[in-house]
Amino acid sequence: MIVDQHHRNHNYLRISLTDMCNLRCAYCMPEEDYPFMPGSRLMQPGEIEAIGRVFAQLGVSKIRLTGGEPLARKDFGDILQRLAALPVALTLTTNGTLLHRHLGGLLDAGVRSLNISLDSLRPETFFRITRRDKFSLTMNNIRMAMAGGMQVKINMVVMKGVNDEEVADFVAWTKDEQVDIRFIEFMPFAANRWNAAQVLPKQELLERLARQYDFEPLEREPHATSQPYRVHGHAGTFAVISTMSAPFCGGCNRMRLTADGKMKNCLFSKDETDLLTSLRNGGDLEALIRLNILGKAEKLGGQFDEMNLAELQGEQLINRSMISIGG
Repeated sequence: MIVDQHHRNHNYLRISLTDMCNLRCAYCMPEEDYPFMPGSRLMQPGEIEAIGRVFAQLGVSKIRLTGGEPLARKDFGDILQRLAALPVALTLTTNGTLLHRHLGGLLDAGVRSLNISLDSLRPETFFRITRRDKFSLTMNNIRMAMAGGMQVKINMVVMKGVNDEEVADFVAWTKDEQVDIRFIEFMPFAANRWNAAQVLPKQELLERLARQYDFEPLEREPHATSQPYRVHGHAGTFAVISTMSAPFCGGCNRMRLTADGKMKNCLFSKDETDLLTSLRNGGDLEALIRLNILGKAEKLGGQFDEMNLAELQGEQLINRSMISIGG
């Protein structure tokens, strides 16, 4: 078990495979011409497998592959097969644009659920957010994944004045299809021009939806980051990830590994532990992992408090950009 000083057991690891992405979402990537990490800094397939194996031996039972866009790695298939051999549940977060190339391999590796980022159902808004004309491709690949038997969760980052008017449209999607929508509050990262005024808090979002839909809360799974709901008579569900207005840190069981092999014990943690260099030098990874987790703050990386959300200045936080951390 990997336990922190607040008695939280950590059995879920998110591994970023790359900071490279074929979209340019402003809330994730600071600028159009982003300097991606050189290949020499990235964890190689055997190194990802070796680090993942240590985590599995310490009790990790679930690994999620993220990016950047994880499917953008040319050696993604090799990485997938290596991790599929570990005694863990394997899943993936993707923007969906490359999914048609890898769906068969994912299914063969035992992956049965996907989180797919989609911040708008309107092609023009999708283009404005992502700065790429890939809406139709994304939607086609989402349909393909669902038809192939994948459980699909749609991640929508809600931003006031950008796409917040679409929340009801996303819930309407759940009427006839077993899709799970997850509304994510806009979060601050390095150079993403975050502003508290753009956050749509969970309570306000639910109040908006209640004017149009009759819904009820569903049972929340242990360690879940979201509270799920179902509209009466709908096949699918929706949920809210309220990182900013109502944090869920008390039950956190997550750890993160960046594409360059740095361990973060929280999305907002200032400190990182270099596991990759230690691996390459024959160091003791278990000791480093345990030390990192013992330094985990009670909530939000110890950098801010939801009670002072309106006063929070995003540029004052010490952190990487979202694309460099891993989604």
